[in-house]
Amino acid sequence: MLTLLPTYRLLLLALSLPAASSRAQAQAPPPSVIPADSLVHVAAGPQYRRGWLHQLMWGFHYRQEWAEPVTAPVFNLRTAVPGGLKPVKEGGSFQTRNLRLVAADGRQYVLRSVDKDATAALPEDLRNGWIGRLMKDQTSVIHPYGAYIVPRLAQAAGVYHTNPRLYFLPDDPALGEFRSAFANALYLFEERPEGDQRMVSSFGASDRVISSKHAFTQLVATPRVHVDARHYLRSRLFDMWLGDWSRREDQWRWAAFPGPDSTTVLRAIPRDRDHAFFKFDDGVLTRIVSFVKTNYQTFTRDIKLHDVEGLNRAARPMDKSLLVYLSEQDFHQVADSMRLALTDKVIAEALQVWPKEVYALSGEEFQQKLQSRREQLPRVAEEFYRQLARDVEIPGTDQPERFVVEAAGPWQAWVRVYALRPDGTNGRLIGQRLFDARQTGSVSLFGLGGNDEFQLVGQPDRRLRIHLYDGQGQDLVQQLQVLPRALKTRVTIHDSGDGNLLKIDKKQVDLEAYQPKANEYDGYGWLLRHRLY
Repeated sequence: MLTLLPTYRLLLLALSLPAASSRAQAQAPPPSVIPADSLVHVAAGPQYRRGWLHQLMWGFHYRQEWAEPVTAPVFNLRTAVPGGLKPVKEGGSFQTRNLRLVAADGRQYVLRSVDKDATAALPEDLRNGWIGRLMKDQTSVIHPYGAYIVPRLAQAAGVYHTNPRLYFLPDDPALGEFRSAFANALYLFEERPEGDQRMVSSFGASDRVISSKHAFTQLVATPRVHVDARHYLRSRLFDMWLGDWSRREDQWRWAAFPGPDSTTVLRAIPRDRDHAFFKFDDGVLTRIVSFVKTNYQTFTRDIKLHDVEGLNRAARPMDKSLLVYLSEQDFHQVADSMRLALTDKVIAEALQVWPKEVYALSGEEFQQKLQSRREQLPRVAEEFYRQLARDVEIPGTDQPERFVVEAAGPWQAWVRVYALRPDGTNGRLIGQRLFDARQTGSVSLFGLGGNDEFQLVGQPDRRLRIHLYDGQGQDLVQQLQVLPRALKTRVTIHDSGDGNLLKIDKKQVDLEAYQPKANEYDGYGWLLRHRLY
């Protein structure tokens, strides 16, 4: 008599997935008693070994690198830094498990798990089923030691960075309540980018490193805080070079520095390189998924221009806000300087930090891909600029600003934003940019809070759409230097009806009443737009 297998078991057989938990496939952990400061030979993820059919369907990925044992030093909480380290808090995202550590001098560090587990994002009843096992299996799209080579590359590129070091964490009683959850696994040990980091040159030796939520709260509160846009652009092009597509707001920290005229300059610190060097489209089914999830970008020899949008989707809100005043020339200059700085020698030196076992598997592949992608940085930067320039959004702050839109001849218009002094004169120039209708379809100006002023100087080319959003406060909108019998513009004033003074010719400028959306009315709305409130 033929016994029919349950449907899910047939599916698992077809996909070469084990019916038991993948943990059962993992290599047995080393003995719990390991001498401090010794070496161990251990694999990061032997459970990712799969048969040929499974790999054909679900991707070959970096399974060899996960399964290859490497030599790593044992982490000693008592001697890792002077005075030792004390575990204080478990953290991390849906994938990476982090253990926060505090040194005797108060400085903070973190142990970040090399192995990942995205099943925490699933409902509990699905985590141990075939869906959970399949999701866990796809951890193999990530190179287990990818983050390890980034510091040398970032240093050459002029990008801030953490300094991860590979360790094996044994079953140490000093782990206390975290012992059972964290013992006997490989981790990357690095500085936690927060607070006073004057001792860390790779964070700019800043005495104040803050979170994205704190940074954007300051950016919308006052024009006296601004981001070093060229430095941020350098970081973003570096992300694209590495194929790191997961760069949303929480993946950043910000080093604060004193600027001119009592201002504060923020410079970006990228963190968490888990999705750099992603390898996803090398299986039949994963390739199909990649056509739908275009942000799942595979690290190949070529950065395809039609993939630039997907590669940057997670960071798009930040890019639109923080790069808004940079010109096309700025993009070219930064890309060219990075291409020259990331020499073959730099790439080779970075790859040499890998354990010799990993270098034997990935070294030549990465050398070729990084060299090829480096040469494409200028054209990638050009495409990146082109995509951001299509529709531009310029935010003010919750303080008074003056937005000036000035005609600059055919196709073009200047936009300048000033801090507004109490006496009504222009204060510090916050930013300016010349827009061209051949590149830009629309420019939207958001007053946010404060009693702002919007000035339309001359007759902006009607091929360029201008949208003025008042926000909170009693704002002034006025036209200046308008010629007699001037043609109608494509300027639209979105008036929330809260007592604004409009000195305009309604035959030339469109006026629309509107109910502000939650993410465009004031500073809190702008935080919502950036998924930070």
